Amino acid sequence: MENINIMINGLPGNVAKKMAEFGIADKRFNVIPFSLTGQEIEEKIVTIDTLAFELVRPDSRDQKTAHIKSLFPFFICIDYTHPSAVNSNALYYVQNKIPFVMGTTGGDRKLLEEIVKVAATPAVIAPNMAKQIVGFQAMMEYAADTFPGLFKGYTLQVVESHQKGKADTSGTARAMVGYFNKLGVNFDMDNIEMIRDPEIQEKEWGIKREHLSGHGWHTYTLKAEDGSALFEFKHNINGRDIYVSGTFDAVLFLKKKLDHPDKSRKLYTMIDVLNGK
Repeated sequence: MENINIMINGLPGNVAKKMAEFGIADKRFNVIPFSLTGQEIEEKIVTIDTLAFELVRPDSRDQKTAHIKSLFPFFICIDYTHPSAVNSNALYYVQNKIPFVMGTTGGDRKLLEEIVKVAATPAVIAPNMAKQIVGFQAMMEYAADTFPGLFKGYTLQVVESHQKGKADTSGTARAMVGYFNKLGVNFDMDNIEMIRDPEIQEKEWGIKREHLSGHGWHTYTLKAEDGSALFEFKHNINGRDIYVSGTFDAVLFLKKKLDHPDKSRKLYTMIDVLNGK
């Protein structure tokens, strides 16, 4: 199997850096030396391992695209940029017929899906690329569809903790709230508690210092109205390695879809990746 050219966007961000580190070492991929970045980023070059990445800001990316495509006629983009760039980046990929895996959360997700559905090339989009968490979400979705109203009358508390630099509410937490609401609770997304203070995370939550810069801890607590029953669901992830594995699986899945196109469908999720369909 030939190496798949991948362009990792979001450098010098931490997740993009981790993706690049693993991608460079992974013989299945050829990491190309360019990365879309934010307009505010002053750096022009970021070196990871032995590879120097040229950072491409929004004001120059249109003219850079022709150059990148002349060097690499085919590549798949991996997007771990910023929530504010989700929709504009997706539009850029679609307009330039670049298949992509969107791991960035936030943005207008409905608009994001609509952009991809009419695209010429396919994409994988998911609020979480960790396969085990995606599987857990699938179980919750099944429960919500099969037993609607199961937790009617229960109250829900959702608390999520991520590194200080995460700007938006967890996309996974938002998706989970949707399932719990189908199960009968009445919870407003705005009531999700976001913890971003490293001191609180270390002292009150017990998150180890080495993981303060990269973690995702979630707790969902359901309580019966009369206090007679309590259900609690948790998923605590330290570091970013788990997301790398899932993202690379999404790239391999997308390559198969490109090799055997489905004209009726362009938008895929991590559930499709898990199913291999």
